[in-house]
Amino acid sequence: MSAVIFEHHNHIASITINRPEARNAMNPEVMVGLFDAFTEVENNPDIRVAVITGSGDKAFCAGADLGQLIPLMTHSRAPANEWDERYLNDVSKQGAYLMNKDTVKPVIAAINGHAIAGGMELVQGTDLRVAVPQAKFGLQEVKWAIFPAGGSTVKLPRQIPYAKAMELMLTGDLISAEEALALGFLNYVVAPDQLMAKSMELAEKLAANGPIAVQAIRKSARTVWGHPEIEALKMESTFSGPVFKTEDAVEGPKAFMEKRTPVYKGR
Repeated sequence: MSAVIFEHHNHIASITINRPEARNAMNPEVMVGLFDAFTEVENNPDIRVAVITGSGDKAFCAGADLGQLIPLMTHSRAPANEWDERYLNDVSKQGAYLMNKDTVKPVIAAINGHAIAGGMELVQGTDLRVAVPQAKFGLQEVKWAIFPAGGSTVKLPRQIPYAKAMELMLTGDLISAEEALALGFLNYVVAPDQLMAKSMELAEKLAANGPIAVQAIRKSARTVWGHPEIEALKMESTFSGPVFKTEDAVEGPKAFMEKRTPVYKGR
């Protein structure tokens, strides 16, 4: 069975990290699988949104596999198979999707269990987040004398209050799903049997909207962050302007006036 399962239908891609026996820890095969999955999400015009989750009920992703991935990264072991070679030659050079490389389309995290270290960094790269009550979150790299190099020092202080972000990164402590929700890191906490239903409900809402507008809004929000307001507003206009020149921008208001469901074509 593949370490990453990829499926898509009705404009929605489903990506599942499939190493439940290892708490879905990221070894080279998982990293390559995620890279390929999100490359497909980015390049396939039929896909408008992706949902990422983990197998089992223990962990969304427990982070990097300390026995396989980290030794490869530190060059304390040589590549031993095709996954190792692809990780070194492709993934590590281009950046791992959702950690230090982006995809142009929105991604929803269906967090079925603990999201720790690289698992939490995957979550930081998503746009909407649904978790089960038993999930815990944290960045424990510092405990093992390594760096949370998937973007946490950049992203986390933007997504939750600075002092709390620094506490998580410098202590390596974990927080509960309820605290993550209170901090604004999550959108929803739901019962385990409702996790995928809620995540797919959100995905279907996003997929039903104008795809060019969705992607432009997402890119603008991510790009203008931290810029002075006047500069940010000018930057925003470079994203908003082209949207109004699309066929979908004609179809949306027309469908509203005709009291029908719009048919968006992504052009």
